[in-house]
Amino acid sequence: MAEPLAAMERLAEPDIGVFSDLPVPDWRSLMAFKRRFTDPVPKAKETAFAEAGIVMVHGTARFVGADALDVGGEVLEADNFVIAAGSKPVPLPIHGADLVASSEDFLNLDDLPRRIVLVGGGYIAMEFAHLAFRASSEVTVLQRGERLLGGFDPDLVDLLVERTHDLPVDIRPGTAVTVVERTESGFRVHADQEGRHLRFDADLVVHAAGRMPNIQGLDLEKAGVRTGKSGVEVDAHLRSVSNPRVFAAGDAAASGMPLTPKASHDAEVIAANILAGEALRRTDYAGMPSVVFSVPPLARVGLLEEEALAQGLLFRVNHAVTDDWFSARRLNETCSGHKVLIEEGSGRILGAHLVGPHADEVINLFALAIRHGIPAKALAETSFAYPTGGSDVSAMV
Repeated sequence: MAEPLAAMERLAEPDIGVFSDLPVPDWRSLMAFKRRFTDPVPKAKETAFAEAGIVMVHGTARFVGADALDVGGEVLEADNFVIAAGSKPVPLPIHGADLVASSEDFLNLDDLPRRIVLVGGGYIAMEFAHLAFRASSEVTVLQRGERLLGGFDPDLVDLLVERTHDLPVDIRPGTAVTVVERTESGFRVHADQEGRHLRFDADLVVHAAGRMPNIQGLDLEKAGVRTGKSGVEVDAHLRSVSNPRVFAAGDAAASGMPLTPKASHDAEVIAANILAGEALRRTDYAGMPSVVFSVPPLARVGLLEEEALAQGLLFRVNHAVTDDWFSARRLNETCSGHKVLIEEGSGRILGAHLVGPHADEVINLFALAIRHGIPAKALAETSFAYPTGGSDVSAMV
């Protein structure tokens, strides 16, 4: 929804004239449309499992030993267990945390409130901010740290934050939320910013301050499974380092980034190792891209500059703001840029960072290059269809 609305906004300027009247989004209809393809998924999965001979057991699972689970009073024993419990919001250390809606709550709203405060400054905050603003809400983002989107290139994040300010979305870095309280008209958020007390009134306050592995209720200590802040501690084969019967995948495993492709990769690795009866396959997260689906999107794959420097690598940096490139100008998009890290000597691409139109698709070309060792020179010499986002790649390397 946010993408087409943003495109119409950009092309509705008087000297462009593609659109004169902009549509007003109907949130309730959008949610109904979403549910038409999300609601059938659980049942379809269960049907597919049943057809494959997989038995589904519903209930809360807890380990009662190294090789046994209790699910609603029924004890299940097995040779292997796979923990794929996903993630949940991190606890907010504030008074009134129970009044803060989760990201799941936000995505299930029948009606979108007029005033929304997002607590946090990561993926969830930026994506929800762009979505809610274009659905006619007033949006405020309160981020405890000084920087938003800490896992992405700071120069490109600055471009996206500036673009988001211009919408306008009220972004407040260095602002620590302390209290959320209910009022007659909604909620009041209290926060501290450099010693100043700030107050924000809202109809909805949303948790956007990160997520954590959802493994706390599994009684893993009874199975001798060692865990850390990032999840179950696993080896390169995704087997628990302390109980070889137990594997962990996706957000539940302390390995790789918390991404959907990572979870799919983990599932393949674990299935191969269990079916083989031995640890044959290792994880390989090389070239796995990550995207913030804002408008425009922000993407990365490979190393950040600081990570490459910490590894002692020698590299050159191709960095440019490209709002004057045709791929941006034809869409009247003012937020566009890239940063590509190329190793000296080998020409190997160490990292690629993009913001702008089609960044979410173009990043896949760099992912392919990183994973399969395609050097920058080969990308520069490749002819891509023009005018497409991919046709910009040769100028980025």
